[in-house]
Amino acid sequence: MKRINIGICGLGTVGGGTFNVLKDNSTEINARARCEIAITHVGARRDNPECNLSETTVSRDIFSVVEDKDIDVVVELIGGTTVAKDLVLKAVQNGKHVVTANKALIAEFGNELFAEAARHNVSISYEAAVAGGIPIISALRDGLSANKIEWLAGIINGTGNFILTEMRDKGRDFADVLAEAQELGYAEADPTFDVEGIDAAHKLVILASLAYGMPLQYDKVFCEGISKIEPADVEYANELGYRIKHLGIAKYVEGKGIELRVHPTLIPESRLIANVDGVMNSVLVKGNAVGPTLFYGAGAGALPTASAVVSDVVRVARQLASGAGIEGMTPSLGFDDTALKDFEILPIEEAETAFYLRLPVVDEPGALSKIAQILSDAGISIEALIQKEPAEGENSVPVIMLTSRVQEKNMIAAAAEIENLSTVAGPLTRIRVESLK
Repeated sequence: MKRINIGICGLGTVGGGTFNVLKDNSTEINARARCEIAITHVGARRDNPECNLSETTVSRDIFSVVEDKDIDVVVELIGGTTVAKDLVLKAVQNGKHVVTANKALIAEFGNELFAEAARHNVSISYEAAVAGGIPIISALRDGLSANKIEWLAGIINGTGNFILTEMRDKGRDFADVLAEAQELGYAEADPTFDVEGIDAAHKLVILASLAYGMPLQYDKVFCEGISKIEPADVEYANELGYRIKHLGIAKYVEGKGIELRVHPTLIPESRLIANVDGVMNSVLVKGNAVGPTLFYGAGAGALPTASAVVSDVVRVARQLASGAGIEGMTPSLGFDDTALKDFEILPIEEAETAFYLRLPVVDEPGALSKIAQILSDAGISIEALIQKEPAEGENSVPVIMLTSRVQEKNMIAAAAEIENLSTVAGPLTRIRVESLK
């Protein structure tokens, strides 16, 4: 049986999990790969007490791994986009295949890295970069390759999903749940990447590029976080039969281009994806042949992410063992490089959705009719309305509306006009609504 030598760079949570999965499941893994997969070199600043490194060369300089002439596949698990980028470039320049879980690296520098890998006749694989243990990359690249992808929508950040779930189930406010998420290790000390949508945007651009066969364009993703979501909005959404989820959405608009947007979204509570709670992830993909397909699973963690990393290792090792070379591998973005298209990425103002609106309205005759007239003049219908009783001592009442679908630019204009009314006592809250059919 041919042996394929693996070098792992980074032995933290995911690196340690990958090391142990490769060791513990070696019989099944080798049988699937049709070769022996051996971890012969590990580069890490410190040992991981969960890993038995007695039979493995260990280097404190991670670049020693990519310079090791006996290594066939380098597994990059150090994270970040500086040293990691240099490491991956050096690996491919040394003729080594790369497996990574680094979504920021792929989203921001994937085009450059893939081109360099092609020049050196090696591959870069990144199944673990999106949605942890869910095999969504291979599903888009291979399993759904018969389809034109109409749209996809994903809960692709577990921290944000945990926060919104706690706000819904326990009526807690954002800051309170965020503090708990940090204590539990779900959120970093600086939670910006998670709660402001940056992490989800990295993942969305990868999914969209695979879905539509286009270069990665992270800088064009519209990104809005969940830090401004209030318990009242979660409660009113439930009352209307909806749940608020933080979604990454990519959609092909015939004759125009691609929408790439990350933002809080109301979705009907009857949808399966609306019931994905806690730190779990889920991606809903609609293909023109297969229809809607839902993928669900753990979006992070040592072993789920290691499962995805090892799946790439097995795929690459199988190819190397067969002697077929890179020509037999699926292209980096699922499409032949010559077939990639430069779709226009549509600005958020061009997106068309329904809207949830919440605004404080002075409790006097004719106040609602003025709002309804402004919406009507903008071509916006009111599909549902809730008017609450004023709180003691208050002269305004919360009014909650669901609207018909409308282009965002028209809603922006109407919202500004509504906020200027003397009968509106404060800012208007608006959240996009998707049916996901």
